[in-house]
Amino acid sequence: MFTAIWQAYSFFLLANVYPDETITQKNRPKPILLLVVSLVALLTLTPLVFSQIISVGNENSIAPKAAGGPGLIIFGVVAIGLVIAGISKILAKRKGTLGTERKQYNFFLLGAVLMFTLIIFFNFIFANLSQNYNFIPLGAAFILPFIISTAYGILKHHMFSAKIIATEIITFFLLVITLLEVILAKNSTEIVFRVIIFLILLVVSILLLRSVRKEVKQREQLQILSKQLSLANEKLKALDQARAEFISIASHQLRTPPSTVKWFLSAILSGDYGKVPEDIKVPLQKTERTNNHLISLIEDMLNVSRIERGKMEFLFEPTDIQDLARQAFEQLEPIAKEKGLGFKFAAVTEKIPNISADKEKIRQVMNNLMDNAIKYSVAGEIIVDLKQEGRKLVFSVKDSGKGINAKDKVQIFKKFSRGKESIKSSAGLGLGLYVAKIVIEQHQGKIWAESEGEGKGSTFYFSIPMDAKKSAGASFDFTAD
Repeated sequence: MFTAIWQAYSFFLLANVYPDETITQKNRPKPILLLVVSLVALLTLTPLVFSQIISVGNENSIAPKAAGGPGLIIFGVVAIGLVIAGISKILAKRKGTLGTERKQYNFFLLGAVLMFTLIIFFNFIFANLSQNYNFIPLGAAFILPFIISTAYGILKHHMFSAKIIATEIITFFLLVITLLEVILAKNSTEIVFRVIIFLILLVVSILLLRSVRKEVKQREQLQILSKQLSLANEKLKALDQARAEFISIASHQLRTPPSTVKWFLSAILSGDYGKVPEDIKVPLQKTERTNNHLISLIEDMLNVSRIERGKMEFLFEPTDIQDLARQAFEQLEPIAKEKGLGFKFAAVTEKIPNISADKEKIRQVMNNLMDNAIKYSVAGEIIVDLKQEGRKLVFSVKDSGKGINAKDKVQIFKKFSRGKESIKSSAGLGLGLYVAKIVIEQHQGKIWAESEGEGKGSTFYFSIPMDAKKSAGASFDFTAD
């Protein structure tokens, strides 16, 4: 009875602490409770609980003859109260839990309820009502359900740290064996020597347990951080997908007005609405170029959105690359002349065989490289070149602009990346070269830039294999890009 009250108190402490492994200020019980338990434990040793002990069976066993009165009631109230309070604590903590955490609480509760139901019924209620004490010696066996249930929870659902428990058990047995060696020592020399060994082992054991606890705690924190990082990553992916979809929808909506403006400006400048006065024609041409630049930016945004969502489609068909390059050159030639730049198309005159390519996307890449050269050149000459080298086509645009430093040369083909001087010189999103890189790579080619340094101009190249085999229509998943 003396140990039974401490068992109930220990269970209450465990319920307070669980699932933590140490008592903290937050879960520490009030000192008054310890005082009450201590007084009840002492009370069990007095006749107020049992007034007489008698021999039973073969007279090697003993049992209480009769209850001593109020002491037994006080014991029952405190012991059962501690058990109910502990189970209530666990039930309260169990609310709102899911998955593995909920299973941990379930195993804890199952073992506790079974254990205390057996103990309270057979060792307390049944024994006192029927005066049958034959089940009292089975008290230790009644604890087995809790041991089995929590052991399964530890192994299956990591209820407690198995590593810490194993370390504690091994350390405990080592200390017990060492202490027995002290007790069984035959002389004072052995006693002193074994006491020193015991104390050393005790200190080492404490340090070992602290180290293991720290390691397990760090591992748990890493697992929590890893889970949080995984959740954050999933949220970021969802947000990124939502952003890409928003850009796609917004770009589609934004593309319609400037496309309409482009159609009307083209009609006006071509004289469909009558002759345009020269003093009005020049502003309209500037407006048309600005509007075309806006359309180009929106198209870049759409392409990036398609790339991110894995929905960019390519239509590969026989393409006259010379004609495509000449068209792009003629489209931008007036802009270069207006800036006072030399603009030369130095492509070979010999006929280059057709290649399999997406006409519109290759034209867009060529347009982007030439447009960049015009934007970033203040004076000098721009040379556009197209030639066949072996079994590949090489297109290049050489300018006399601001040049590129070694650091920017690596960055300029990345998404939303622009060189330092580019940011100062013109507006843009840093998407044109990124999209160009994707387009050329999907044609099994490569794109790169060369420059001797800032202020020394630059040359942009792309090359495409002439015999690359592509299906008539294809789409590519760029979501990992």
